[in-house]
Amino acid sequence: MIRAKLISGDASFEQLAADWDNLAQGGMTDTPFQRLGYQQGWWQHLGEGKLYTVAVCDSSELIGIGCFNLRGERVVFNASKEETDYLDVICSAENAETVWNAIFDCLCSAEFPAWNCLDFYNIPATSPSRAIVEAQAADRGFSFASERAEVCPIIPLPETFDDYLDTLDKKQRHEIRRKLRRANGAEAELHIVGADDDLHAEVDAFLELLVKSTPEKGEWLNEARTQAFHDIAQFAQDAGMLQLMFIEVEGQKAAALFNFDYNGRTWVYNSGLDPDAFGRLSLGVVLSAQAIEKAIELGHDSFDFLRGDENYKYRFGAKDSEIFRLLIEK
Repeated sequence: MIRAKLISGDASFEQLAADWDNLAQGGMTDTPFQRLGYQQGWWQHLGEGKLYTVAVCDSSELIGIGCFNLRGERVVFNASKEETDYLDVICSAENAETVWNAIFDCLCSAEFPAWNCLDFYNIPATSPSRAIVEAQAADRGFSFASERAEVCPIIPLPETFDDYLDTLDKKQRHEIRRKLRRANGAEAELHIVGADDDLHAEVDAFLELLVKSTPEKGEWLNEARTQAFHDIAQFAQDAGMLQLMFIEVEGQKAAALFNFDYNGRTWVYNSGLDPDAFGRLSLGVVLSAQAIEKAIELGHDSFDFLRGDENYKYRFGAKDSEIFRLLIEK
């Protein structure tokens, strides 16, 4: 028997904790952003509106989670599109139609507060949700629109770093090798934060570099996002998926990547760079190349730059994957 339980507020994180991550790891959209630690950390520091979670069970087994914010009369996924690159309900592809049907039944019931639109951002192109939500909207007499929201450039990884370099055009291949040699000659050292490091201090160091990167990042990083970074880093470290990387020259941290190492993929969540430190060494390029090399060493099949079509991603050989916005209106 399929039933949906509506949970108001952040009590859902505690009530569903025993099963949440197992469900997420078997989900049709299995990314770090569906994990409990990320969802909870984001809501605690950056949540807006009211939080409602729909837990879908088949008899006593939890088979789906839909975690939503109600902002006025607009329903969106918990974890906003600005900080969260992939969003979706949490369920297997096999159960997706059943779960979405139960979620829509709940959203359309007298139990759920009044809403005018469902605005679902950053759903991967490959997710079954795209077709299922469109069908749900048609069945219930709602309007439906879909558009490409952004792209997430991804590098498919071969077995060796040399094989990867061979996939690039000759000029780019030469540039990466030259910059790696130059950084090596300057004794630039790669440091990956481990269990023995002071994580709080390392995240602070990363955020200092993030702020220095561009004026836009400096304006974006407020106190709430700072605290969210700390909580998400701690969750990722506890889950064994944090990859916080620095390049240090003469004992000074000059470039950084905040990555997730998860599910056979490196996910580049954010970056930091001091443009005034050792600029001739192109340390941002060097660190990205070293992160790609590390991903290959780990046996990963892909390197995901996440949202944004910045030119440098394509110089590294990334190809676009698409994420979509689904808009349903009464």
